[in-house]
Amino acid sequence: MQPVKIYLTATCPYCTRAKALLAQRGVAAIDEIRVDLDPAQRTEMMAITGRRTVPQIFIGSTHVGGCDDLFALDQRGGLLPLLQGSAG
Repeated sequence: MQPVKIYLTATCPYCTRAKALLAQRGVAAIDEIRVDLDPAQRTEMMAITGRRTVPQIFIGSTHVGGCDDLFALDQRGGLLPLLQGSAG
């Protein structure tokens, strides 16, 4: 399974929803980067993604986007292949 990294805050309901979906799809470990605790991490996230909202989700080296993007990817049937490293 591909590594998953999420830029998030402690109180973000979208972050919680995204983590719950990933857990349902078998993701056991998520590298959580708390941008509310470290403003430099938010600056890094914005430089990488061009976005300032959380969550920002990466699966392997692929920037999935936010919570809505993650759910849309799952509905299209693209989340599991990406997690398994077999997405094209």
